[in-house]
Amino acid sequence: MIIPRVPVQHRRLLPDRRLSGPTPWVIAILMMLTLLAAAAGVGLARSAHAIGAAIAGRVTVQIVTANPVTRAEQAAALRRRAAAQSFVRSARSVDQQELQATLGQWFGSADGDDPVLKSLPLPALVDIDFVGENRIGHMQALRTLVAEEAPGARIIPHAEWLGPVARLIRSLAWVAGALVLLMTLASAAVVIMTARAALGTHYATIEMLHLIGATDRQITRLFQRRIAIDTAYGILLGSIVAAAILLLIGWQWAGVTSGLAATASLGPTGWALLLALPLLAIALAALTARQTLLAALKKIL
Repeated sequence: MIIPRVPVQHRRLLPDRRLSGPTPWVIAILMMLTLLAAAAGVGLARSAHAIGAAIAGRVTVQIVTANPVTRAEQAAALRRRAAAQSFVRSARSVDQQELQATLGQWFGSADGDDPVLKSLPLPALVDIDFVGENRIGHMQALRTLVAEEAPGARIIPHAEWLGPVARLIRSLAWVAGALVLLMTLASAAVVIMTARAALGTHYATIEMLHLIGATDRQITRLFQRRIAIDTAYGILLGSIVAAAILLLIGWQWAGVTSGLAATASLGPTGWALLLALPLLAIALAALTARQTLLAALKKIL
């Protein structure tokens, strides 16, 4: 038996006007929010990784001896001894002018050139970066070294005060990822409702097509094409708006050169993911529409 093909004029069962119904606009909003959430998640994840890598093997030795001459001598001796150790990547003494400039930002002096700041008894600081992953062994060796060169000095691991910040940023990245998943499910739900509404609206026409011999797959292609076009328009519109917002944020972010904010960036992998998301969304929408239509048509006799 030869199954007749559905005439071309029946391929326009749904309105052929672009962006005429609510589906493209809802999909556009969801796509925009999905891309923004994905960009935030990637940026936060990269920031958390950068902070974790920076603080994992870094400590600061704080020398608080009252005599400034003794304090400077201990700091210099500790820096030389630490730099000569095999487990130390680098050792650097923090200059007093650098400390004064940092404090000056809090006291309202931009350059730190303030008589009050210069009169403050600032501690001597030595920044030390470890080599390798044996942090416990390195800390024990450093404590022995500090006890010999600068008795009474404090060892401050950066992970103690920046670790919670990195964990918070990592948690926010997971929240952003969960939002991407939820909005993807919401987009699929919109496609499912659109497909079912289209079948309900054209129920009589579908029955007639069944009577003349059209198969479920032929009818599905008619509806799937229209739904896929509407969804693609919505995804394209949402992607354009999201791209404009991200470019604006990126332009403003380019001026951030210090602090934790400077570590947040998308990178090549992040941009590739954002470019792939709209394509994946179109494929998911087409697959969801097809499966929904086929499952619904099986119930129509």
